[in-house]
Amino acid sequence: MIGVIGGIGSGKSVVAAELARRGGSLIVADKLGHEALREPDVKQRVVQRWGKELLDPEGEIDRKKLGAIVFAETSELRELEKLVFPFIGRRIHEEIDKANRDAAVRFIVLDAAVMVEAEWDRHCDLVVFVEAARPIRLERLRKQRGWNELHVAAREQAQMPLEDKRRRAHAVLTNDGKPEELARPIEALLERLRVL
Repeated sequence: MIGVIGGIGSGKSVVAAELARRGGSLIVADKLGHEALREPDVKQRVVQRWGKELLDPEGEIDRKKLGAIVFAETSELRELEKLVFPFIGRRIHEEIDKANRDAAVRFIVLDAAVMVEAEWDRHCDLVVFVEAARPIRLERLRKQRGWNELHVAAREQAQMPLEDKRRRAHAVLTNDGKPEELARPIEALLERLRVL
């Protein structure tokens, strides 16, 4: 099981997808987090804490509105994590079990921005830290999400410092270039793990 972590905009999801494309089963914690917010019990508790104003016209939680609240105040983010992390953790276990029953799956890739903070890295045999220079990360986030440096800084402050995450990793992949430039380092990593 390979965990993928890194800074916001580092391209960890691209790396995770490229790893999985080579015979792995991909688990994306962010998608499971979206799933958690659609769960009736979790949704009800989120609305109880932060109000019905968070609901969109379809009755679903507006993640942008929720994000504006929780990334403005760390204590609010911790409260949200208490509500969603147990659900995400259960779903990760379910996806691991499902992948382990599939004979075609040679390894599992877990893509989770807050993997270390949530202690999901304990499931991993190896954790890969994806790094990219800050100006490159900021430019990617500006193009992809319309975020400015203040948006990025608010989210970074809510997570473990990048240096600490990097120290917790077993391997580092630099992703300053184009996705196709990742092929060689990814294959070298998988060969090291003897899964290719």
